[in-house]
Amino acid sequence: MDVSLILALLAMGAFGGFAAGLLGIGGGMVLVPFITMIFTARGIAPELVVHMAIATSLGTILFTSLSSVRAHHQHGAVLWPVVKLLAPGILVGSWIGPWIGKQMNTSLLAFFFGCFVAFSATQMLIGKKPAAARELPQAPGMFAMGGFIGILSGLVGAGGGFISVPFMTRCNVRIHNAVATSAALGFPIALSGTLSNIYFGWGEPGLPAYSLGFIYLPALAIIVLASVTMAPLGARTAHKMPVRQLQKVFAVILYALAGYMFWKAFN
Repeated sequence: MDVSLILALLAMGAFGGFAAGLLGIGGGMVLVPFITMIFTARGIAPELVVHMAIATSLGTILFTSLSSVRAHHQHGAVLWPVVKLLAPGILVGSWIGPWIGKQMNTSLLAFFFGCFVAFSATQMLIGKKPAAARELPQAPGMFAMGGFIGILSGLVGAGGGFISVPFMTRCNVRIHNAVATSAALGFPIALSGTLSNIYFGWGEPGLPAYSLGFIYLPALAIIVLASVTMAPLGARTAHKMPVRQLQKVFAVILYALAGYMFWKAFN
């Protein structure tokens, strides 16, 4: 890898990690469009570029989620019984998500990801928290919800927070506990999704050297190094700055990234 590529990946990982710590979002929404740009510029086969970007992004969550979970656990905010109920469905869904993605061509996958990012940006821009309307469902309902969270997260390479946090708050879970519990769910999402991307991408023709399935290992290592370093700084900054205003600015950035993925889909 040349120096320019290493610097680009470091900058991208740092930005994604800082944003994740600052705003409590998964880095996938930021990383996937940027990784897609970089992989496209590096000449990776067009039919693989979005699949590899999503898989590599999901792989980073496997590492970055650990530091986040540790911090939330130290504050006693993670509802581990809820994690235990959602995790089985998440593990199944996160395995299925990459398989669904493999059946989609690059254009369709890019369009779907663009829709997801645009929806998430709108949710962030509005900033409306769902009103508590019910209690958490019983085990079968939690398994089904976990499966839905896992499928969508595995498909777009994200940590699932934009689904799990509103779901839990609507079910009378305090927002701080919902965010912390969602962070804990990021690990099973990333674990199952990463293994799925390795399995379904194994032996795919056209993959560059140093790929493990759909995951490009050099990019994964550099992004993880930068994002793990910057995420704690983002979390500390969140206590010193007007995060609501930052969310609005970040939503505009997400709209731009969604626009790029739409452009990628139709070109």
